[in-house]
Amino acid sequence: MDRRQRDVVGVGGRKIVDDSGPVRRAAVLGSPVAHSLSPVIHNAGYAAVGLADWEYTAVECSEVQLADRIAGLGPEWVGLSLTMPLKEVAFGVAAAVSPLAATLGAVNTLLRRPAADGGGWYAENTDAPGMVDALRAAGVADPASIAILGGGGTARAALAAARDLGVDLVTVCVRRPEAGDQLRPLAARLGVALQVASWDRADTCRDADVVISTVPKGVADSLAGGTWRPGAIVFDVVYDPWPTRFAAAAVQAGCRIVSGLDLLLAQGVRQFELFTGRVAPVVAMRAALDAAAFARRASS
Repeated sequence: MDRRQRDVVGVGGRKIVDDSGPVRRAAVLGSPVAHSLSPVIHNAGYAAVGLADWEYTAVECSEVQLADRIAGLGPEWVGLSLTMPLKEVAFGVAAAVSPLAATLGAVNTLLRRPAADGGGWYAENTDAPGMVDALRAAGVADPASIAILGGGGTARAALAAARDLGVDLVTVCVRRPEAGDQLRPLAARLGVALQVASWDRADTCRDADVVISTVPKGVADSLAGGTWRPGAIVFDVVYDPWPTRFAAAAVQAGCRIVSGLDLLLAQGVRQFELFTGRVAPVVAMRAALDAAAFARRASS
């Protein structure tokens, strides 16, 4: 049994404590992954609820390495967070897939199933519901319109979030026409009417109640100028660097902002609860994330 000794300080001074339970492990996998703040979030959560036997790390893993990595994991591994470029190839290592992950064609979470449920790994997607959680926390209630910048994997999650927020028509501004074409079947499965616009018309997206930018850092900077809809909520999934020029311009225009850090926390909270079966200590997890992000910005 894998146990750890911890050097702790108590009322009686410093002592070595032999944890009574086996270590439980989780990690974020991707490439590159060293920059990930997911370990900060999850480990802060474990500490806050007293899960001294749990630890969460970052593991560099490419697409071709994923199957072997998964096959080599011992029984102490309970869950995995997946980032790029693993969200599509993860279907190949899953014994079962959630309806949402199957619909989106993307997996960001693998949860080890108990033997009673057949064992193996269960593929889930917490990105889309995490977006909903982050937007709800920012005050989004019943938006009349949502615009999405970009047509990649994160845009698919944003489209599902728009459905869950009750929006019937979504405008997507894409740089490549084929990206819009690839979103149409998903929109049909979700029951969302999709309007695709070219990138040279992306400035019209500022007319929406909610604007979700899913493009890589720097791509939306050209949209920093112009007039924003009063009271609009702008969600920029980038969190490094922060703020982006796009988000900073929206702040100056009086928009409410949701950042990639908000999404990282929201989807991580859902993963934490899937992995541990505990209610996530959101305040502690948020505080640790904010401190780590501030330290990163200060050192850059």
